[in-house]
Amino acid sequence: MKLRLTAGRLATSALAAVLAMASLSVSAAGQDKTLKLGFNPGPYKEQFEKGVAPYLQQKGYAIEYRDFSDGIQVNNAVNTGEIDANIMQHPVYLKSVNERLGIDNIGIVQVPTPPMGLYSNKHANANPPAPGAVISVPNQPSNEYRAALLLQDLGWIKIAPNVDPATFSQKNISDNPYKIQFKEMDNAQQVRALPDVDYGAIQGNFAVSSGMKLSSALRLENPTKGFINVVTVAGKNKDAPFAKDIIEGYHSAAFKQYIHGDSQYAGYLLPDYLQ
Repeated sequence: MKLRLTAGRLATSALAAVLAMASLSVSAAGQDKTLKLGFNPGPYKEQFEKGVAPYLQQKGYAIEYRDFSDGIQVNNAVNTGEIDANIMQHPVYLKSVNERLGIDNIGIVQVPTPPMGLYSNKHANANPPAPGAVISVPNQPSNEYRAALLLQDLGWIKIAPNVDPATFSQKNISDNPYKIQFKEMDNAQQVRALPDVDYGAIQGNFAVSSGMKLSSALRLENPTKGFINVVTVAGKNKDAPFAKDIIEGYHSAAFKQYIHGDSQYAGYLLPDYLQ
């Protein structure tokens, strides 16, 4: 009888040990807080690494960074779950990609964004251009629209009313008194192509990632909230704990101190929470 009791206790102890290990395994899996983030060229990875990542790491997150060469792939990766979020686009562009791919990605928080600017290696000011001047513009409708707005603010062109930025084209330019020639190209190539054109209307992230200073622009675009970039997640994850923690990281006092304490962010378009 005593032997049976001892054997029973051993069996019970062994079962308890197995259950404890299983519980520990489940607990460890539940603690897996790895964030996978995607980026295009620009300042957004550095912003996150230095200003937001420390906050999230204190909350137990491990962070993986992935670089993408275009906006379609990085948005598809969010949609499929290959990455959890991307930081590289403004809401107008995000809307156009959602419609193109038939997906439901969503912006959850704005981030400091370098504005589009008019740059030139051939001209020292933004005086009216010579007839037939060649200006490079992004070949994405929403960002070509930004370029057109910049030129309209200079008085160089006029845009037709009630234009949808997501489907903008040169056909929507209603007045072009200087007969400007618009050279559409991949926005990542515009800095390299600047010597070959009179002017380039270049997105800020591609300008600064190429070593250009915003202060060297002949003109910067007027602040437009619709063109401030956002952290993007899949629509189903907009209320997920990791999404809320990312928002808290950007809203933290540490991030505000980082942005306002680093001169490289002078001239950026800032979200309201950083004003």
